[in-house]
Amino acid sequence: MNYLAHLHLGGQQPEELLGSLYGDFVKGRLQGRFSTAIESAIQLHRSIDVFTDAHPLVNQSLSRFTQTRRRYAGIVLDVFFDHCLARDWSQYAEGPLERFTSRFYQLLVAQPQLPERLADIAPHMAAHDWLGSYRDFEVLERVISGIARRLSRPEELNGAMHDLRALYEPLSEDFNAFYPQLQAFAAREKLSLGA
Repeated sequence: MNYLAHLHLGGQQPEELLGSLYGDFVKGRLQGRFSTAIESAIQLHRSIDVFTDAHPLVNQSLSRFTQTRRRYAGIVLDVFFDHCLARDWSQYAEGPLERFTSRFYQLLVAQPQLPERLADIAPHMAAHDWLGSYRDFEVLERVISGIARRLSRPEELNGAMHDLRALYEPLSEDFNAFYPQLQAFAAREKLSLGA
C-alpha cells in the first residue's frame, strides 16, 4: 500500500499518523529510536506491507499486468490502490478526505525533525496535496514518473499508465474486495501491537 492507505489504516492520533508514514522512510531496528507510539505505528506499517504482499487478491492484481512490467507492478499497484482509496474515501473512512489530509499536513509540517528523505519531501507533499490528488487518475502519471526517476532502470515503468487504463475496472474490483480485509487485519494487528 502507498502513503494514503498507511495513514488511513495506522490510527488517527498524531504519533500514529507520523509512524504510519515513517514506515516508508525508516529502515532497520527501531528499539528506542522513536517514541513507543511511533515505533508501534512503524511496526504496523511493516505488518500491513507483509500482509498485502502475500494476499491472494493482490497477487491476482499483479498477475493482470503484462509480463514485461511484472517486476515493478507492485509499485504501480500501490499507487493505483491509493487512487482507489482516495476516489472511494467515503466508503472506507469517516469525514471528507480534504479534512483528513489537511489535518495530516498540518501535523507533518509542524514536525521539527523528520527522517531525512521525508524531511526533503514533506513540504512538497503538503504544498501540492499529494494525498488528495490521488483522486484524479491522471495524476498517477506524474506520480509514476517521479518514482521512475528514482529507479536504476526507469524505462521499466514506461507504459504503466497504459496498463492501468486497460486494467482500471478489474483492478478497482480487486481493491474493493481486498481493502475491507486489509482494514480488518490492520485493526487486529494494531490491538496485538498494543498501539
